[in-house]
Amino acid sequence: MTQRSRRAATVEGRRPDRNQLRIRLRAKGLRWTPQRRLLLDVLDRLEGHVTGSELVDACRELDPGTTPSTVYRTLDVLEELGVVSHSHGHDGREEYHVRPRATHGHLVCDRCGTSWELAAGEADPLVVAVRQRRHFDVDVGHLTIVGRCATCAAQIAGDRA
Repeated sequence: MTQRSRRAATVEGRRPDRNQLRIRLRAKGLRWTPQRRLLLDVLDRLEGHVTGSELVDACRELDPGTTPSTVYRTLDVLEELGVVSHSHGHDGREEYHVRPRATHGHLVCDRCGTSWELAAGEADPLVVAVRQRRHFDVDVGHLTIVGRCATCAAQIAGDRA
C-alpha cells in the first residue's frame, strides 16, 4: 500500500461475515473460490483506500500466481455485495474503499498529495446547488475536489513574499 493510501485510511467499517458472503455468492450463482478467499484475507488486513494494483500486489505476496483479471473481477463482485466501493482519485486511478461505512467524497491537495474524506453532509450545499442550477444529481461517492491544503497554501504564500 502506498504512503498516500495509508495516510488516507480512515474508514472503520465492519469486516464482512464470511458465511453470509458465501450464501450471497451462491444466491447469485457464483462459487466461493480460493481466489475470492485470498482477496478477502488481504482486504481484512486493510482499512481505507487502496488501488486495484496495490491489491494485486498484496495478493501476489500470498499467492504469486494471482492474476490481475481475477482480482478485478472479484472486486466487481465484492462491490455488488457491498464489501468494497470504488471511486476515482484526482489522477483518474480507481481506488477501492475497504469496508465503507458511509458514502463520502474526497479532498486532495495537488501539491503534497494528502487526501481527506468529505462527508456527504459536508458536500450537501454543492450537491443542492448543482441539482438546482444544472438539474444534475451528483454521486458523492465519486466526487473528488482537488485544491491546496492549508499547509501547502501557506508555504506557497510564504514563497511569494
